[in-house]
Amino acid sequence: DCVCIRKISCKYGNLFFCLLFDSVQNSANTCACTSLYYYSIKQWKREGKIAVWLHIPILQSSFIASAVSQGFTFHHAEGDSSTLTLWLGDGNSRLPGYATHQLGVAGAVLDNSTGKVLVVQDKNKTTNAWKFPGGLSDPGEDIGDTAVREVFEETGIKSEFKSILSIRQQHRHPGAFGKSDMYIICRLEPSSFNISFCQQECLRCEWMDLDELAKTKDATPITSSVAKLLLYGYREGFDKIDITMKEFSAVYTGLVYKLYHRELPESYKDMGGL
Repeated sequence: DCVCIRKISCKYGNLFFCLLFDSVQNSANTCACTSLYYYSIKQWKREGKIAVWLHIPILQSSFIASAVSQGFTFHHAEGDSSTLTLWLGDGNSRLPGYATHQLGVAGAVLDNSTGKVLVVQDKNKTTNAWKFPGGLSDPGEDIGDTAVREVFEETGIKSEFKSILSIRQQHRHPGAFGKSDMYIICRLEPSSFNISFCQQECLRCEWMDLDELAKTKDATPITSSVAKLLLYGYREGFDKIDITMKEFSAVYTGLVYKLYHRELPESYKDMGGL
């Protein structure tokens, strides 16, 4: 029996050294696998490597125990694989941890012509409080796109992202497996108005006067706070509350990033090329 390992060079030189199980023939036994790890680690140390990333596909999970016996620890797991790490350098490991937050996004859809805002009541909650429709962001999905998608899925209303209104941070969140949770509320502008809400998720859905939502006690605390903020912007100008977005080219070729901040006056935009 043999284990075939494919080594992958890493751009960070001696800091990271990655390897993957490329294929396995006849399922190598534990002793052979442990021996492979042992002699590989000795070789990596001679080469001056200070850290190892070990990526194991789910069908080769039997190799995890052997890796752990040689000092590897879990870093993270995905649907079809797990990744372990081994620090070979001096002192404590300096490898970055895996994702520590989940991201939820809601959309405050405001009809500027009527002053009404779209709200829902969740079907499976013990308290039927009014809130803005929303949900968890998908991997690789922009904040505004999550808000627009979730609003449509829950209410049938089409909308356009305009700005970020608020960010909530909560640690040890029960719904995030005890990890930290970020919850962002966006301002959206509707392009359709006939509600067709999801019967599985929502108990009720309606267009409510923004002034009424800001005053009612039948809303979640974060909804009440953002409703007051939105009412202020509706009356005094959204430029006073909006956190807008601008896209930039990233240092990594072919990638971009989005920067969110309050809008700058034109005289300041000219100063720094923004």
